[in-house]
Amino acid sequence: MIDHLVYAVPDLAAAMDDLERDWGVRPAAGGKHTGRGSHNALLSLGEGPYLELIAIDPDQAAVDVANHSFQLANLASPVLRTFAVKAPGIAERVARARAAGFDPGTPQAMSRKTPAGDTLNWHLTRAEPAKSGDGMLPFLIDWGETPHPSATSPQGCTLISLRIEHPDPAAIRAALAALEVDVPVSEGPAPALVAVIDTPNGRREIR
Repeated sequence: MIDHLVYAVPDLAAAMDDLERDWGVRPAAGGKHTGRGSHNALLSLGEGPYLELIAIDPDQAAVDVANHSFQLANLASPVLRTFAVKAPGIAERVARARAAGFDPGTPQAMSRKTPAGDTLNWHLTRAEPAKSGDGMLPFLIDWGETPHPSATSPQGCTLISLRIEHPDPAAIRAALAALEVDVPVSEGPAPALVAVIDTPNGRREIR
């Protein structure tokens, strides 16, 4: 099951304003990824998934984001960068993927501070860049005892579909199978994630 979509944006406040104006729901500030140079805002996409808007945090100007996982440096316009899938018992899920021929990376502990000062903790995988499928392959995430963001973020939108376009669809399908993820893949001239979302202002597509 999809956990969340990662929507990389050049400026977080501007992107929040744009989505509120276009979709009719305002994302809520999520918090800072201290030491990683980024901050985010969140919007529920129904029962289970959510949308994460992520951008360079100007308050962490000293952090080098050149190698940030979501390629936030020099971003000209918003882009649906990648997605995460739910993986309770993440270590076992990683072991199954490796046995099936794809290594999603070793689970890492992560955290962030919310605007209210609470600390959220989770574990996720980070595949080597060469194995990321140009960002089209998801990472695994396990929230443990942390309340899931889809339940605590602004409501009103619903994820209708997610699909992948890639020049080598067979390779992407094979990796998705090893990850136990069912997302349609079609051949396309360039890697792209395409999400269709119902909003209070109508159906929208982001990529």
